[in-house]
Amino acid sequence: MKIDRRDFLRFAGFGCVVFASGLGGMGNLTNRAWAAEDDFFFVQLSDTHWGFTGPAVNPDSTGTLRKAVETVNSLKIQPDFIMFTGDLTHVTDDDKDRRTRLAGFRDIIKELKVKNIRFMPGEHDAGLDEGQAFKEFFGETHYAFDHKGIHFMALDNVSDPGSSIGQTQLEWLSADLKPRDKGSPIVVFTHRPLFDLYPDWDWYTRDGAKAIELLMPYSNVTVFYGHIHQEHHDNTGHIAHHSAKGLMFPLPTPGSVPVKNPIPWDANQPYKGLGFRSVEAKGKEARYAISEFNVKGEKL
Repeated sequence: MKIDRRDFLRFAGFGCVVFASGLGGMGNLTNRAWAAEDDFFFVQLSDTHWGFTGPAVNPDSTGTLRKAVETVNSLKIQPDFIMFTGDLTHVTDDDKDRRTRLAGFRDIIKELKVKNIRFMPGEHDAGLDEGQAFKEFFGETHYAFDHKGIHFMALDNVSDPGSSIGQTQLEWLSADLKPRDKGSPIVVFTHRPLFDLYPDWDWYTRDGAKAIELLMPYSNVTVFYGHIHQEHHDNTGHIAHHSAKGLMFPLPTPGSVPVKNPIPWDANQPYKGLGFRSVEAKGKEARYAISEFNVKGEKL
């Protein structure tokens, strides 16, 4: 299936989830006339869990990521960049296996047409070695960059065994934010949610409230994260938080079952609950249209 920019804009107007920082109106978001030099879209993929095996959960565990790569490559207009929000690989306590899995993931995503690709770890990648292997393959676990008027920040809330961001990184966050105008558009990527979504399932960040406190004075902040393997939307004050689907297996909604386990594969609905998203960014106005797609590129 070929998806072009017109499709993304059309989907933004009909049935997808549309958000605006500060809860402002979306204006002419579905009209191509609004496009300007600082308008763009990026793709978020998450929780690919390369190395996972389990036919009852995903009998195509070695093919799902490749299908997603093919789908993104089929876009007639390619995104400005692609962001992987963690759990690139499935956990292993063997250091050699961890590097083998990271290398396998890297080799598959080399097939992406877009070469501006950003990575951050999940706890499966970095929780057992404090991110050492991840850094060897993909660089720092937290960083910032600017793109067409938006300041992007990747926060590492997985390398610390205690599910924390940590004081050193919080000080970095504070220093990075300090020169920003309070109305500047800021997008934050994390793996775990920064807020207490469901702590009993490790769906929180122990010191996430401190990061939110640092971000709160800025009026246009949006957070995109992974970890929970499903679409979820919430707010802490004026800060919007949007989780992404995973690409290996879905997980149940928070607290819906006594024990958190992957949802079994449905042969009648293959790849159900798996997918990725595009985010149309209205440049300096800090407005975003989120479109959700399944592995085959069909709009959800």
